[in-house]
Amino acid sequence: MKVLVPVKRVIDYNVKARVKADGTGVDLANVKMSMNPFDEIAVEEAIRLKEKGAAEEVVVVSIGVKQAAETLRTALAMGADRAILVVAADDVHQDIEPLAVAKILKAVVDAEAPQLVIAGKQAIDNDMNATGQMLAALLGWGQATFASKLEIDGDAAKVTREVDGGLQTISVKLPAIVTADLRLNEPRYASLPNIMKAKKKPLDEKTAADYGVDVSPRLEVVKTREPEGRKAGIKVGSVDELVSKLKEAGVI
Repeated sequence: MKVLVPVKRVIDYNVKARVKADGTGVDLANVKMSMNPFDEIAVEEAIRLKEKGAAEEVVVVSIGVKQAAETLRTALAMGADRAILVVAADDVHQDIEPLAVAKILKAVVDAEAPQLVIAGKQAIDNDMNATGQMLAALLGWGQATFASKLEIDGDAAKVTREVDGGLQTISVKLPAIVTADLRLNEPRYASLPNIMKAKKKPLDEKTAADYGVDVSPRLEVVKTREPEGRKAGIKVGSVDELVSKLKEAGVI
């Protein structure tokens, strides 16, 4: 079985994001970038499937700027077999929208013919949580989102999902799309020898035009601003005063 894992290059989760002076977006100049954490979990799960013998090959793909090759090398160092970089933008500030990403991924799936696609449930930069679902719709495949556990049972995937009411276990026939939640696993650190080996693993470079997909943005960011600072709290002397303050704040 071949497993395809899409990964995205995002601002590192340890970095405090800064808004550009003109308010047109988040400033990414000279900012540390890394693999989207949910995608890292997806890569780890694919590698674990290979280590268990449930998968023969793990292919990672990234869509964006050329610098995303670094992100793919990280996935290769973790244990993925090969990578595909689809260059779809020249400016690091241009975010490829989920529908365009899903269309490119569909073309990649058509070419690679994987039996399973494992993706992060969402990217931490735009929080869209849409690409996996859109890809499943375009392919006509079954989907299991927000996975906290994944098992391959013959021609089906048994997935435990995190839902509002607790946990839900479903079975989807392969080929299928699975999106990874936070508690699916804990990604491994890439060792130095594996980092060196990753430099020799194959990384194919394509463009969005190669797949006939238009990545022109359909959404316009009108304005971006930082959240307001939290106001200082107050101490109350009684329950009645607490209720009064809550009423003043419009909470009750």
